[in-house]
Amino acid sequence: MSDPTQPQWYCIHTKPKCEHLAAAALSQFDEVETYCPRLRFQRSTPRGKVWFIEALFPSYFFARFVYAESYRAVRHAHNVIRIVDFGGKTVSIPDQVIADLRVEMLDQEVREIHQGVQVGDTVEVAEGPMRGLKGIVESIANGADRVRVLLEFLGRSNIIEVPASKVLSDRAVRDMMTTR
Repeated sequence: MSDPTQPQWYCIHTKPKCEHLAAAALSQFDEVETYCPRLRFQRSTPRGKVWFIEALFPSYFFARFVYAESYRAVRHAHNVIRIVDFGGKTVSIPDQVIADLRVEMLDQEVREIHQGVQVGDTVEVAEGPMRGLKGIVESIANGADRVRVLLEFLGRSNIIEVPASKVLSDRAVRDMMTTR
C-alpha cells in the first residue's frame, strides 16, 4: 500500500491536443511534477513534408503530486478534464512505469522519430513530380540513399527510383519507436 502523504504519479485526461498545455500549466505549481511524452515526426501534406509533434498518449499525460494536497489544483487546471479513475477510485501509477517510459523515450520529453523505410512498406512520394502517389518499396538501393518503389500510374505498374528522403512510410509513428 502506498503512503498517501508521499507524491504519486497519476494519469491526467485533457482536452484533445492540449496535453502539453495542461502539463505546462500544472508544472507552475511547485508541488506538482509533470511528464508529457511527445513524438516529433514528418508527415506528407499538400505542401510537402511537414514536421508534427503529437502526444505519445493523445489526450493524456502524467502528473506526480500528493493527492490530498493537490487534487483541486490538478483537477481544475486549464485544459484538464479529469484525473483518471477506475470505478470512481483514483489509482496511482508505480514510479517504475514512468521510469520505463522515460527509458523508451530515450530520456527526452519530445522524441524525434525518423521514418526510415523498409522493403515491403507502403510509402507515399512526398516531393517532386510524383508527389502524392503511393506505392510499395521493392528494394533499397545505394546504401539506403535511394529506394525503388513500385507505383501504379498511367494504367500500369512502374518501378521508380527516388531518394529515400523523398518518401514517407505509412507505418504508424508509434510503431517506429522501437527503431532506435
